[in-house]
Amino acid sequence: MTRAPRVLFVTHNVPRYPGDAAGSFVLRLAVALQHAGAEVDILAPGAPGLTAQALIEGVQVRRIRYASEARMTLAYTGSMAETVRGSWSGRLALVQLLMAMRRAVRTAIDQARRDGRPYEIVHAHWWFPAALALWGAQRSGDPPLVITMHGSDVRLAERTRAAHPIMRRVLRQATVRTAVSTWLADIARRIAPDGPIAVSPMPVDIRMFDEPFPATSGAAMATRHGVLFVGRLNEQKGLADLLEALAMPSCAGLSLDVIGDGPRRDALESLATARGLASRVRWHGALPQPALVPFYRQARATVVPSRGEGLGLVAVEAQLCGTPVIAYADAGLLDVVRPDSGGTLVPPGDIAELAGAIGRVVHDIATVERLGEAARQGMSERFSPAAVAERYLAHYRDAALAGVAE
Repeated sequence: MTRAPRVLFVTHNVPRYPGDAAGSFVLRLAVALQHAGAEVDILAPGAPGLTAQALIEGVQVRRIRYASEARMTLAYTGSMAETVRGSWSGRLALVQLLMAMRRAVRTAIDQARRDGRPYEIVHAHWWFPAALALWGAQRSGDPPLVITMHGSDVRLAERTRAAHPIMRRVLRQATVRTAVSTWLADIARRIAPDGPIAVSPMPVDIRMFDEPFPATSGAAMATRHGVLFVGRLNEQKGLADLLEALAMPSCAGLSLDVIGDGPRRDALESLATARGLASRVRWHGALPQPALVPFYRQARATVVPSRGEGLGLVAVEAQLCGTPVIAYADAGLLDVVRPDSGGTLVPPGDIAELAGAIGRVVHDIATVERLGEAARQGMSERFSPAAVAERYLAHYRDAALAGVAE
């Protein structure tokens, strides 16, 4: 493959409209690949109110209808696994989605070939459900398959032993396999040791965070206040730990902005009240990605007390804004929150240490400035769209060469 290829992305999660946070990193990669000369189309599930086709940031997105308008609710909310486990109607919807994705990919491949513009790569994002939908569907002459694991799919397999043989078979059909963090790749290798798994993170649209970048010293830095949490309000993201930490003396008086929504919101608001934090916590709900930038820039630190984080894009985005990140030393966060590049890591679940780390960072504006600038430089070098696109183009070349060899 001497030129940038034509690629078909298959995913259950991608922005529904410009600025939507759902699966935004998948769109970022598609945009970056197109800037590098590739052509990318995306197949993704339908949802209420979405048109069958849309052009988002120059990328053609086609939505797959898999049920009635009102029942296409599996994707985009981060609750697919809970919905499927929780009801027979959810399980039926999953089967319908898998079958519809399988048909749509076959139609797209065949139509592209008839048009004289064949796809040279099919890139499935998440082994479950996208790559699972393609299990056993490849025919002679089809483009090579690349599978990228993002986090929720690997965690699902890790805690569900019955999924292990399925994951192995699904990954076996791929010519190239990648994971977005070292932690995910290690878990995936333990479950499916048959072939190599490369570590290749997703890109971040650094323009959103760098331009215009405000001064990081003097009056501009002094306007920063409090700490920030961004994430789904569930057990995994760990907001309860952060609330407990803020109730400790080392965090006395600190305010907290919470951006996100989820099934534990009521319980978390009750916890904040019980710990005497009601007047110090502001609940903003879920916000589109562009609206996050001012919050990142006005915080003295972003706290990411997650466990089992596939990568930790919130940590990446915060650091791109020159905001120090304090996080649990766990999973994919170890790849992006680095003490040698301005990050602060604490043992998972150690509330006292979390509170102490927050206090040490945010109460000294010079520390905020020093850590934030070091973190910003490190993130720009590793997560720029151009750098990530080049890595994936190399994966596509490897896949194409392997396909020729076979």
